Amino acid sequence: MRIVLSGGGTGGHIYPAVAVARQLEAEDDQAAFLYIGGTRGLESKLVPQENIPFKSIDITGFRRKLSLDNVKTVIRFLKGVRASKEMLKEFKPDVVIGTGGYVCGPVVYAASRLGIPTLIHEQNAIPGLTNRFLSRYADTVAVSFEGTESAFPGGKRVIYTGNPRATTVTTASAQRGYASLGIPEDSTVVLVVGGSRGAKAINDAMIDMAPFVGKGNGVHYVYVTGEPYFEETRKALRQKLGSLPNWLHVLPYIHNMPEVLACTSLIVNRAGASFLSEITALGIPSVLIPSPNVTNNHQEANARQLEREGAAVVVLEKELNGQALHEAIAKIIGDEGVRRKMSDSSLRLGKRDSAALVVSELYKLVGKQK
Repeated sequence: MRIVLSGGGTGGHIYPAVAVARQLEAEDDQAAFLYIGGTRGLESKLVPQENIPFKSIDITGFRRKLSLDNVKTVIRFLKGVRASKEMLKEFKPDVVIGTGGYVCGPVVYAASRLGIPTLIHEQNAIPGLTNRFLSRYADTVAVSFEGTESAFPGGKRVIYTGNPRATTVTTASAQRGYASLGIPEDSTVVLVVGGSRGAKAINDAMIDMAPFVGKGNGVHYVYVTGEPYFEETRKALRQKLGSLPNWLHVLPYIHNMPEVLACTSLIVNRAGASFLSEITALGIPSVLIPSPNVTNNHQEANARQLEREGAAVVVLEKELNGQALHEAIAKIIGDEGVRRKMSDSSLRLGKRDSAALVVSELYKLVGKQK
């Protein structure tokens, strides 16, 4: 099967597409791929590193206020559709999948105009602007959260698959995770992370919380600051504590996140959809601090989905401080019964083989075409 993948802007759109590619490779050694991304997006760096052929179009997103830039965006969209049609005609895919981000707009739209079967995948509980637009043209819409199918009315096939990214973490080695952190394997790991580039509000809360947290019962805190905040955060922690204790591990970034997640007992993080799919696939309880600076406040909607199922505790950023964070963590990490119950709920949400389900839908679309 020949597959075109498209999606970009953030890892949350890119990694699900890569996960689908890896699942297809496992099922079909003749599978061939082309990834069409944006010239300016993160995908232009990440996708070539995955050894997936990559081509780009120049496209930007719409501003939500009236702006001359939106006129330029429309022009770029039309040019992107024309460029995408040429790439599609040359590659001759059996199916096209879009995983969100404005770059997949012209690609999936072009495919639909050419009569190529299409599937779009929505990671968030509240659909993004691009996927809402594309749902009118795509043959199938896949969603990550059960119960959000109604966000795509109109009679198209809408299915609950979960997030394909979840499949990639289930085989990760906890032993390697402990080893990479230099932590004994019988330790309890609390992982605090604010996203790939960090989050100042979470950093500040962690600094404020540090004096309340003492070593005990083998609990290790792994704090990932993000590269931009690493030096200032480590300096502030040293000023608070005098020196960094051996139970507090401060890192700028984690390159082997699936392995570290595999050895994590509790995570504090934002509520990006792909990351939530990873932690539920592993059954990790969480304290979620949704970013308030995202479109349609979709991270809070994501987080509330886990909270309703008993898999997470939600702390809004406006309520966040060191004491609030410490109390939320202590209630979970200090009660084995609570932690186990949350873990079971988390795992129940993440038990679907999401990448395989998406690939199964792609085969159905190709069969429909034939």
